[in-house]
Amino acid sequence: MNKSIFLIAIGILAGGIASAQTKKVVADKIVGQVGDKIILRSDIANALADLRRQTRGQENVVLPSECEILESQLIRKALVLQAQKDSIQISEDEIEGILDNRIRQFIMSYGSKEVLEEIAGKTVYQIKEDSKEGIREGELSKEMQKKIVDGIKITPSEVKAYYAKIPKDSLPYYESEIEVSQLVVYPKANKDVEEYVSKQLYDYKRQVENGGGSKRFDQLAKSYSEDPAVKENGGQYTLNRNDKNSWDPTFLSAAFKLKDGQVSPVIKSKFGLHILLMVARSGDEAIVKHILRIPPVTDDEIKEAKAHLDSIRRQVVAGTMTFGAAVTKYSDDEGTKYAAGALSGRDAAGNPTNFLTIDQLDKDLTVLLPTLKPGEYSQPQVYVDERNRKMVRIVYLKNRTNPHRENLNEDYNRIAQRALEEKKSSVLEKWFKDHIPTYFISIDKDFGGCKGLNEWRLAAARAQQARGIK
Repeated sequence: MNKSIFLIAIGILAGGIASAQTKKVVADKIVGQVGDKIILRSDIANALADLRRQTRGQENVVLPSECEILESQLIRKALVLQAQKDSIQISEDEIEGILDNRIRQFIMSYGSKEVLEEIAGKTVYQIKEDSKEGIREGELSKEMQKKIVDGIKITPSEVKAYYAKIPKDSLPYYESEIEVSQLVVYPKANKDVEEYVSKQLYDYKRQVENGGGSKRFDQLAKSYSEDPAVKENGGQYTLNRNDKNSWDPTFLSAAFKLKDGQVSPVIKSKFGLHILLMVARSGDEAIVKHILRIPPVTDDEIKEAKAHLDSIRRQVVAGTMTFGAAVTKYSDDEGTKYAAGALSGRDAAGNPTNFLTIDQLDKDLTVLLPTLKPGEYSQPQVYVDERNRKMVRIVYLKNRTNPHRENLNEDYNRIAQRALEEKKSSVLEKWFKDHIPTYFISIDKDFGGCKGLNEWRLAAARAQQARGIK
């Protein structure tokens, strides 16, 4: 068993969509069993189909083999059995919440609920019902794995021992990395400009209502909307009334006041001004189209924002306010506001990190950083964000590393994290070696060539011998 197999076992989807699309060439049959938990041939096929769908469009993806999928399913079933023995519970509300999120992801992926149901050959209700048991098992196996490794710590001596085992020519090489935070202010357009843009949107609304309909709305969205995604989705989104964390509250509230085919008045969200068209609505689900216009800011508004930030910077430099407190109080960037302004990303292993390489930064920040030393705050900088809006920020350079080969002094936390994960994997592997013999195990002869299943087969053989089965 290795870490990747454990990850497949815990992370694999329930097959709600894939099961509808899998064409069974041969009759389904049981290919594995742990206790009273069976694994079907179709479970293996559906799991692979789900993984293919999740990784579609990604480069250099190596999908697991059928042998690895079966091993992951055996691991999962064993964890579920133990979770049930230990009385671990997953509430119906938790399962419903996961299912709702899953369906929303599917709908966003396929474009609409109707397309999803057509592809699946099932209603959303049926998809949820078919996926429920798989979701329950997945959550139980996660909780059981957490329980097994809960409380495992790593000591400095263990980190050093782990590092000492790594061949020196295998140590990763890190480019220069930056730890940086920002306080962002969005200059507000003046009332006259905002009113002018609002009148334009009301003119679009009249064109649609005076016989243009959805087709005219689409034309206007493609011509005038400043939503960056309009080229991909035509300004259409699938909403759920309860998904309040993903949508601007004003946008969400305005959408669910509309009837099918109705166009909203102009609304103001944190992104700008909008009009919305209700395409279709069913209960808490709705499909809407929108046109976004961002009122332009003038030099006067930018100067005002810079003066405001300059005042904040003076307080931070003087020590009368910390940078983190200033971010919480004044920043308009919700992505960093509650992390003391820290920019974050993913390292080469996919783990979250605040240490970023130059290519992970926006071009305006890349230009600014050479003027700063660690511990310094920039002057207010005007830049253009991903929505093509002019923003103003001050930047705090917390740390800058030089290019280097991995070492304990500069990379202790990274090394410690890897050492901890290895220790957890060892504990999990020992747990399985101790517990596999306690379960009834059955593996179909079709998987006789899977080397990774040897421990499971030995356990199955011992169990058969104990029961007097030849």
